[in-house]
Amino acid sequence: MKHLLNVMILLFVGAIAFAQSPAPAAKGVTYGAGTTNENTITVTEMEQKFTAQDKFEGKVVGKVVEVCQEKGCWMKVDKGNGETLMVKFKNYGFFMPKNIVGQTVVLDGEAVVKEVSVKQQKHYAEDAGKNKEEIEKIKEPKKETQFIARGVLVL
Repeated sequence: MKHLLNVMILLFVGAIAFAQSPAPAAKGVTYGAGTTNENTITVTEMEQKFTAQDKFEGKVVGKVVEVCQEKGCWMKVDKGNGETLMVKFKNYGFFMPKNIVGQTVVLDGEAVVKEVSVKQQKHYAEDAGKNKEEIEKIKEPKKETQFIARGVLVL
């Protein structure tokens, strides 16, 4: 009986010690459904595949150039050609930190082509903190590729 009690105490102490030991360090911080940095392609490569297949689903890596300053509900990633890729989050299910401009991210989700109304473009410009003059220059709807992310990894 004494032997059984010692074994139970030892197992209990071991379980507590294991539960309190730090988890292995994660490579980056994940949001939404999360993702890894394996099997990624660049935004440029995505656009080439998107054009050839009329759709794209997978992982894209890029540098953040802008984040919604209201609540982090969208961000823009550099395409590498002076343009940006609008990134939204599936079902408005998560937000990004507002201070990640310049950081590299891995996006896991799908690319779609959307027509963005003048009203929506102005809304995005306001969220980004653009001045009134810049906002008033928006006069026409535009088509753009948008990425709907299920998960994001900030590296």
